[in-house]
Amino acid sequence: MYRSGAVMAWNVFKFCTALRGLGSIMILLVLGVVGVTYYAVVLCNYGPALAAGGLDSLISLVVLIIFHALLVMLLWSYFSVVFTDPGGVPPNYRPLIDQERGDLDPLEASEFGPLTTPDPTNGRIRYCRKCNQLKPPRCHHCSVCGRCVLKMDHHCVWVVNCVGALNYKYFLLFLFYTFLETTVVTLALLPHFIAFFSDGEIPGSPSTLATTFLAFVLNLAFALSVFGFLIMHISLVSANTTTIEAYEKKTTPKWRYDLGRKKNFEQVFGTVQKYWFIPAYCDEDLRRMPALQGIEYPSKPDLDGQEF
Repeated sequence: MYRSGAVMAWNVFKFCTALRGLGSIMILLVLGVVGVTYYAVVLCNYGPALAAGGLDSLISLVVLIIFHALLVMLLWSYFSVVFTDPGGVPPNYRPLIDQERGDLDPLEASEFGPLTTPDPTNGRIRYCRKCNQLKPPRCHHCSVCGRCVLKMDHHCVWVVNCVGALNYKYFLLFLFYTFLETTVVTLALLPHFIAFFSDGEIPGSPSTLATTFLAFVLNLAFALSVFGFLIMHISLVSANTTTIEAYEKKTTPKWRYDLGRKKNFEQVFGTVQKYWFIPAYCDEDLRRMPALQGIEYPSKPDLDGQEF
């Protein structure tokens, strides 16, 4: 039993090390897909069509404007996820009450005990045995990053970062704009893709045709896969939960952080509408919404005793 546990731990360690090792490779892969797509759409097809005049020129102009606008938002959201810290436990963090269970009785200093020897029988204190520190509510340890992450959703290899309280909105916007961009590109290149299977002569060099074909296939694949992922995260946001929490509470009919769809949405995107579709928050929301900082979360009073 001990040997099998040690082998499993070693395999997990190797897996996490491999994920950390991907690093800039995944960023280069994303930029590579963007580059191939840009070359196919702008330089091979719709850029040259601008000089054709007439309706074709107008269609090309509309496609290029939409393409570039979505590309800017996609890259802005992507690098916001990559470079934004998802949220770590503040130094010397000490909760005043047991927020995880909704216990309003103040915590005593004696309950914390020495961090090196946490009391496993004290259900009012959340310890991370790997980080050897206290954990705020909805906080989980990431084995890839090697630390606790506030309101951790998952570790994403595509952004080479954890997705947590401080960058979850940016991640959702990245999915949203990726789906829109890949859908636009798929529809824009569809006539050229169909032309591959026609009997007529196709204009363009072999490299241009190959790049167009590759770009269409890649964007169609990403559009379909990201659509499913986006739908899943929309359902998570509507219930004010994360991927990890959804697994933990899968047998629980009610969730204490579920405040209704509108408030659940605001817990991630804020209350100011003009900021909903950009990877940023207004200062007002950051000041008056503790949930955006990842430490405190409002909950339903009638479910404050709920445990997992």
